[in-house]
Amino acid sequence: MPQSPSDHELPRVLNASHATSIVVGIIIGSGIFLVPREMMAAVGSSGMVYAVWIVGGLLSLFGAMTYAEIAAARPLYGGEYAFIKAAYGDLMGFLYMWSWISIGKPASLATIVAGLTRVLGSFEVFSFFSQPAFGPLLWSQVVGIGVVWAITLLNILSTRESANVQLVLTWLKGLLILVIAGFCFFAVGHHGGWSNFATSFTGAKGGLTGFMVALIAALWAYDGWSDVTQMAGEVKNPQRSMPLALVGGIAIVGALYMLTNAAIQYVLPATAIALADRPTVDAMRLVAGHWGAALVTIGMSVSMAATFVGSSLSGARVTFAAARDGLFFEGLAHVNRRFKTPDTSLILQATLTSLLLLFIGRFQALFSLAIFAMWLFYGLTVSTVFVFRRRDDPATRPFSMIGYPILPAIFILAAIGIAVFSIYNDPRNSLIGLAIILCGIPIHYALRSRSATR
Repeated sequence: MPQSPSDHELPRVLNASHATSIVVGIIIGSGIFLVPREMMAAVGSSGMVYAVWIVGGLLSLFGAMTYAEIAAARPLYGGEYAFIKAAYGDLMGFLYMWSWISIGKPASLATIVAGLTRVLGSFEVFSFFSQPAFGPLLWSQVVGIGVVWAITLLNILSTRESANVQLVLTWLKGLLILVIAGFCFFAVGHHGGWSNFATSFTGAKGGLTGFMVALIAALWAYDGWSDVTQMAGEVKNPQRSMPLALVGGIAIVGALYMLTNAAIQYVLPATAIALADRPTVDAMRLVAGHWGAALVTIGMSVSMAATFVGSSLSGARVTFAAARDGLFFEGLAHVNRRFKTPDTSLILQATLTSLLLLFIGRFQALFSLAIFAMWLFYGLTVSTVFVFRRRDDPATRPFSMIGYPILPAIFILAAIGIAVFSIYNDPRNSLIGLAIILCGIPIHYALRSRSATR
């Protein structure tokens, strides 16, 4: 039976609130609860930690404003894939999609789930997560794979309902962050005070290396703002909604991050933050006892759950868009006739994520797979704004970013610097990532040859 055009179309069912909650919900995961330790251990002082937060926030904002201009003019399925393909051709678009589906998105989703089960495992009721389930397979891996498929089923059944779940979880995590910050500032009693902001950690790395280590940690905490562009083809009034979601979402996240970091530093001196595995937990335990630490753990769990819902919802749109354009396997462009969702792309994404959880399962190993490719393509995507500004009629541009061309140029230079530093700091995983990306070149030409033959 021939397919109708609607078989490869997704309805516009998301509004500006959904889009903003996807930005905020994906960004705020476990990072804000964990990276203050990495940052303090790297730079050693409150002032430098805030300098890193500000630099990371500004870089993310520069990228988000650039993406907002591009996405408002091109509200297409696949986001970055579509932008890179439109600017630089099929091969570059395919390489983005290939790196996304082979290492970027499955590794990111597996990292979130591995982190979620690790956090939940700190509760006594879930202590069995660290025990074997079947042979060498741990219960944490079994539960993680179950979470992956449960959320995938929700994403298949309804895009709008998945976005509604995301919206609720985002509001809940925002409320929990405000409650945690309020306890640190107002229930501190004889603990802490503003004097902690003048303390320092003498064992910090310091220098440019320390700053870059802290910056990468901060950018990891800010990461995820770009994912909403992959849903642009399903957002109502994208010319208004996409800039609002990207710029407004980054602003909301930046404010919450600065507040949370200040609350931690109000309670703990620099040395205690640098030496703590989970400084937010330690701060809340100090001011509110064991139930305070449990509240932080609940907050981390809710945050990571919201991140996973939004990230898995948006991620499958890249392979869907590439297949729809004829650059990947045609079956991945299938739209479920009943639910109007890209079911086969979602199933592929869940399968690859489950395989990573099954065979790797370690939080840090999963995270290290994605860093290099992530920032390489961030810089490449931002560079497309120069192509489109030169090529397009200004009258067709519904949103123009401020600071062009300086701000996107700063972002591109920063992305190059982060990619180079990733190779220097973690050459093995960065070069593995580069090799996987380059493997996409012969695969692209093989698929193109196969398509031409057919």
